[in-house]
Amino acid sequence: ERAKGKTHELGKAEFETEKRQYTILDAPGHKNFVPEMMCGAAQAEAAIMVISARKGEFEAGFDKGGQTREHSILVKTLGVQALVVGVNKMDEVEWSQERFDEIRTKYSQYLKTVGFTDNDVTYVPISGLHGINFKTRLSADVCPWYSGPTLLEALDAIDV
Repeated sequence: ERAKGKTHELGKAEFETEKRQYTILDAPGHKNFVPEMMCGAAQAEAAIMVISARKGEFEAGFDKGGQTREHSILVKTLGVQALVVGVNKMDEVEWSQERFDEIRTKYSQYLKTVGFTDNDVTYVPISGLHGINFKTRLSADVCPWYSGPTLLEALDAIDV
């Protein structure tokens, strides 16, 4: 899957933090899996949108007709009020603040058009392959500009 850059399977996982118990339904971004994504979003109190920081990948999902836009509309329409955006593959762009800010600015502007406010959305730079900034905070040596929450801290901070 990683070699092709696409997830092809629907996944389910359960875990808990000190604050909550979570069930994650991982639906691929590909248009063939939209029904599965909708089933998960319809049951969700919050959503995690994972967006690639790699040049060209964010743009492919975000530009007109991209799945990022469609999924954003669907999760909002299905009642999701809080969104955590994991900007993934940050290791591949050397934890670039410029790239992170570019994605956050473009995506935030779009999310406002579908009904999300800035208070509804938290952006977290991550590296899924290396598990960076999921549970343990980023080191300032790796990413000196980010001092926000980890992905799990962002989830735990959502008021449900």
